Amino acid sequence: MIRPDYQRIYKDLLKMKFPDKEKDSVIKALLEKENFSQLDVIKLESILFGNTQNDKLLKNGSHRSYDKSTIFKILEYQKKNNLSNIELAKHYGLSRNTVAKWKKYFLV
Repeated sequence: MIRPDYQRIYKDLLKMKFPDKEKDSVIKALLEKENFSQLDVIKLESILFGNTQNDKLLKNGSHRSYDKSTIFKILEYQKKNNLSNIELAKHYGLSRNTVAKWKKYFLV
């Protein structure tokens, strides 16, 4: 499956729209990772655009997709923090039914 080169996209975005945030150590660390996951994309979105962008994403979650490794990381986060499906869904902006479906499908 061909995936977008998010690192390149975000580096260009930083140069053009957010040159002041280019030197942020958290952003640099995320962009220098070899395996760039969907969770990294979500973190960068929240750092760059703030909570207003996350609110829009929460309302329009129908066009997002997650790979298996990201789903497993999300479900591990739930186990580690003892969250219910509803709490996890609110934290990541998912449907609680989606979380239940993932747990059933991946037998976690």
